[in-house]
Parts: sequence; structure tokens; C-alpha cells
Amino acid sequence: MIPFLFAILVGLLTGILSGFGIGGGSLLMLWLTCVMDVPQLQAAGMNLLYFLACAPPALYSHWKNKLIDPKAACFCIAAGIPLSILGCFLSARLDLSLIRRGFGLLLLWIGIRELFSKQ
Repeated sequence: MIPFLFAILVGLLTGILSGFGIGGGSLLMLWLTCVMDVPQLQAAGMNLLYFLACAPPALYSHWKNKLIDPKAACFCIAAGIPLSILGCFLSARLDLSLIRRGFGLLLLWIGIRELFSKQ
């Protein structure tokens, strides 16, 4: 079993990466499922709770440094709330293996796109 302090260190590091927008939540999911043997559904729930703790300080920092476009944020909030509710209901009706494959393809597509982006 992984020592408790090491698990806290992993949580701290993935939280810092989340604050920078690097994808600490994805790393936390990998840690929970691959190393800690947490079932994927429970890991996803833990990741959502983890996000609630990491998001406010990151949001404050980005807002303070004027890194957030208010118009884009309003659009994302207006679209994100109803679509996340719809996604929640759809995911409850879809086969879990289909969701896993879709998420894996999404991560692969994002990774390839980032790898070959000009910026």
C-alpha cells in the first residue's frame, strides 16, 4: 500500500498542475485507477470533488492576472451548464465501455493536436 504522505504529495502536485491548467485532474485519474486500484467511476467522483477544491484558487489567479476573457467566460458558462446536465443524463444511459473508448479517443486527439500545433 502506498504510504499516506506520498498520496498527499501526489494530490498536492496534481493540484498545482491543475492550477496551471496542465491537466492535473487527468493525472489524478491515472494515479487513482492505475496505482491505487480505485474503480474508474469512484475515481471520477473523487476527481470532481478534487476539482471543486482546486478550481477557485486557479480562477482567482487567472482573473487577477487578466487571463480570462469575460465574454468568452459568459458564453462557456451559458453553454456549459445545460450541456453538462445533458451529458450527465446521457452518460447514465450509455455503455461504460463506450464512454471509456470515447474519452480515450478524445485524449488521443487532443494530444496529437497539441503535438503538432504551431504555438
